[in-house]
Amino acid sequence: MSQNKVTFGLSNVHIAFLSDEATPTWETPVKIPGAVRFAPEPQGEDVTFYADDGPYWAYTSNNGYTAELEMANLPDEILAEMLGWEIDANGMLVETTDGMPKEFALLGQIKGDKRNRRFVYYRCKAARPSTEHNTRGESTEPATQTLNITILPIEINGKNVVRGVIELNDTNQAIYDAFFSAVTVPGATSGV
Repeated sequence: MSQNKVTFGLSNVHIAFLSDEATPTWETPVKIPGAVRFAPEPQGEDVTFYADDGPYWAYTSNNGYTAELEMANLPDEILAEMLGWEIDANGMLVETTDGMPKEFALLGQIKGDKRNRRFVYYRCKAARPSTEHNTRGESTEPATQTLNITILPIEINGKNVVRGVIELNDTNQAIYDAFFSAVTVPGATSGV
């Protein structure tokens, strides 16, 4: 249970590419500096069945999230692998129309008034980032890149899961400390 009254801030954004969906397993997380904003929106549907002149049964489906991840600047190597693009011999990032996007886990940290919380969204797929280029005026406003991400459920240990959130407590120090070293799955008993 969270000890925080409020949470704020975003840091330690990492990407871990999915290497095997059947198991599932991910590559080692890579830190992406420059986190500005992460805004996941729940996807699903609420269904209410009426009988006996009133609500009789209700069901809510969890179809994951759609999200925006705003970053100061996404590294070309990450974009190329994430979106199936190429980096040519000259170091130019080449956007191709037939690239195969790669799924990934998104990890990060938010601050709390008492304890920081770390999160992982297990099965993410990104669309091309939006970027604005503006002329410099009296003051300089840095441009950012925003990725639109679809976050879907994935089966881990017999359960369909979407995300995990961990806050340091008396029993999870090893897992909390190693959180960004490997993707932590539900039920893990040790770090890495």
